[in-house]
Amino acid sequence: MFKTILPTLVGAAIVLFARLVTAVRGVWQGVDPVPRQRIYFANHGSNGDFVLIWTVLPPALRTQTRPVAAADYWLGGKLKPFIGREVFNAVLIDRNPQTRRDDPVWQMVAALDDGASLILFPEGTRNTSDELLLPFKPGLFHVAQARPDVELVPTWIDNLTSVMPKGKVIPVPLLCSVTFGEPLAVIDGEDKAAFLKRAEAALATLAEEVAR
Repeated sequence: MFKTILPTLVGAAIVLFARLVTAVRGVWQGVDPVPRQRIYFANHGSNGDFVLIWTVLPPALRTQTRPVAAADYWLGGKLKPFIGREVFNAVLIDRNPQTRRDDPVWQMVAALDDGASLILFPEGTRNTSDELLLPFKPGLFHVAQARPDVELVPTWIDNLTSVMPKGKVIPVPLLCSVTFGEPLAVIDGEDKAAFLKRAEAALATLAEEVAR
């Protein structure tokens, strides 16, 4: 029985720790926290990004929301596989095309078909540049095309890169926020480049609004 409740206890501890360190708050600016299937697509500057999004979701939404994460990171060591698989129920993507067995898009589509919502980082890797966003990878477009009824919610994580700079182990306590913007969807006849440009612009605009 303890093994069955352990992931729940660890998840609660992670949420508590994230709130203590960052005092993170969710700002539902363009959408309400209702039980609707969504893809929360966000900026990516830290390995803790999806933890903050996951933390600010109401518990009922949190249990139905799966982060999309790198298998090579979350399957390394002894503790991370348990956290990635059992606590977060992450959709683990093999980023190496040479060793990949499953198509990443259809892994995400399968998760949606099981009723989950997703947390997705369309930049594909942590942004350590001076640019606001890296160019989006095409996965968001292909998943949105495959399941057009799923809401696509731009989500801006503010200040976490300062809390967990790359290469650091101990977080620096700072205030963070996660802001959810107005949903968008693929427009009929819209090609990949146009959609990705529009999705990038939606997230960049949300970042500007948060900075005001």
